Amino acid sequence: MPEVALGFPRTFVEFPDPDDDNQVFRCDLTWLTSRWTCIFGAGCKGIYADRPDDGCCTLGAHFADADDEQRVAHFVPKLAAKDWQQRAEGRSNGWIEVDDDGDRKTRVVDGACIFLNSPDFPGGGGCALHRWALRKKVKPHKVKPDVCWQLPTRRQYRDVERGDGTSYTEVSIGEYQRAAWGAGGHDLDWFCPSATEAHVGLDPVYVSIRDELIELMGKDAYRELVRLCEDHLASDHRATRHPADPD
Repeated sequence: MPEVALGFPRTFVEFPDPDDDNQVFRCDLTWLTSRWTCIFGAGCKGIYADRPDDGCCTLGAHFADADDEQRVAHFVPKLAAKDWQQRAEGRSNGWIEVDDDGDRKTRVVDGACIFLNSPDFPGGGGCALHRWALRKKVKPHKVKPDVCWQLPTRRQYRDVERGDGTSYTEVSIGEYQRAAWGAGGHDLDWFCPSATEAHVGLDPVYVSIRDELIELMGKDAYRELVRLCEDHLASDHRATRHPADPD
């Protein structure tokens, strides 16, 4: 099935951050109540047609900041040979590189992120950090680079000035669209958030990525988001239902 075109109607909701009087959340209910789910290894086509087994791991992961890099660096030495196919390469020559813009990221080795295990790796295909986390019963978002566990949900910040001259920080939680990748996003051969093949989850997004949303928003804000998502689903929301969802 083809990807759905961007620009369809969406429902957004705004509510104050229970933990910060200077912040207001703006959440995309159309995305958060959709049936998207990660289908890596179960029909994912990969962002490039010639590397379908990579998922979105082909380019490596850019670190959000120094804290993000340091957090991942804490776990890398814990990976055993059974977890990480490129362990010897990573330990010998490092697992970080600097791109042409001077930004730090995970190295690309043999055409993909150094932490990506091939499907025939005895320890299991997919992200070595993710697999280690599951084996150790650690939540994967505590181990992986920010960009990896946040996708395909996007958090953005914007300063908003009210008519009375006061201001607040708007924190938006929504779908990571192709355009968010910049001009190169339109060159990706496949992109799962808008792909009908990936909208097959048993639970809506706000339930299936509960842990990630709590990390992004806080427990109290997530609790309010759940209430608003449930109200949205209980209403006649067909006009702004995500078009990639099944009928």
